[in-house]
Amino acid sequence: MLACARVVLVLMLAVFGNPAAAAPGETLFTASTAAGAVKVVEVAAGLETPWSLAFLPDGRMLVTERPGRMRIVSPNGRLSASLAGVPAVHARSQGGLLDVVLGPDFARDRRIYFSYAEPTSGGARTAVARAVLDTEGLRLTVLERLFAQNEDPAGGAHWGSRLVFGRDGTLFVTLGDRYSHRDQAQNLGSHLGKVVRIAADGSVPPDNPFVGRAGVRPEIWSYGHRNVQGAALHPESGALWTHEHGPQGGDEVNLTLPGRNYGWPVITFGREYLTGFRIGEGSTRADVEAPLIQWTPSIAPSGMTFYTGDAFPAWRGSLFVGALRGSMLVRLTLDGNRVVGEEQLLRERGLRIRDVRQGPDGFLYLLDEREGRILRLEPDG
Repeated sequence: MLACARVVLVLMLAVFGNPAAAAPGETLFTASTAAGAVKVVEVAAGLETPWSLAFLPDGRMLVTERPGRMRIVSPNGRLSASLAGVPAVHARSQGGLLDVVLGPDFARDRRIYFSYAEPTSGGARTAVARAVLDTEGLRLTVLERLFAQNEDPAGGAHWGSRLVFGRDGTLFVTLGDRYSHRDQAQNLGSHLGKVVRIAADGSVPPDNPFVGRAGVRPEIWSYGHRNVQGAALHPESGALWTHEHGPQGGDEVNLTLPGRNYGWPVITFGREYLTGFRIGEGSTRADVEAPLIQWTPSIAPSGMTFYTGDAFPAWRGSLFVGALRGSMLVRLTLDGNRVVGEEQLLRERGLRIRDVRQGPDGFLYLLDEREGRILRLEPDG
């Protein structure tokens, strides 16, 4: 009898839809903030573990799904079919299709850049490719792999990986330590636990900080990172800011400078998962860059953007950070390179925020990984 009832329910949902689900463009809820009430609108649903969002010039959105699909989403929430031409990905645990950004000359050459967990005979590694986006044919063409980590261990955790173009056209790529290989984050002969900087064609910029040093990977920009899943350029200085996951505590936001050591796993606020013991030798050291802010317990940050729009004047200049485990959106108030305030938004709403982007309309867009949807924050009134 119970089985029959379940069948009837499934058929009803297929015909009439889920009465509790929001329609595209519908306000899910309103929330109070220090800048006034905001409404959270569902833009699109039906995605599977969405990871990254990039806005196309015509207002549509390019979205990656971690299992290995890329889709175009219209402003009214319609999802395209999966784009053809996406390479095979290692869709295991945290791995799969990851970040996507438009190239700096997209209007001319239609190139996009994306990162993914690339399967290899030995395991997998974070890789970066570029391709030409054919929006009419729903496919990627002229696919070129530009970069891959020099190690490919087994396992499914800690891939990074955010992509950010610098003002000079070079590309920053954040790379995880692959979890069980954390000591490699201090090894300059390894790409694990690093931020690297490459040219748009995959070559090494000659002004990278370690170019010419024997035994050092010339792509490395900074080292001592655990798992960087947020990166953005400061809108005034153009400097790279990142955030990364700590283990049990010690999530960090960092001003990520060339050649600098960010400590992991020697200098950290984090603790071991099973035992709670401190990791490394302490939380500060003179030759290690201190975080601008750290969270203990962990909020599991993912996605990050500086707000520069007009829709929320009181938020202009703030840094927004998504949170997975913390199920919230964090707004950080800045004074230059100092974090001087923190506001935790959208708490207790069950969101698992994977990405945060400012849209061309000045609204904030979030990827809710748990429910597979795109959300938009608008002023309420």
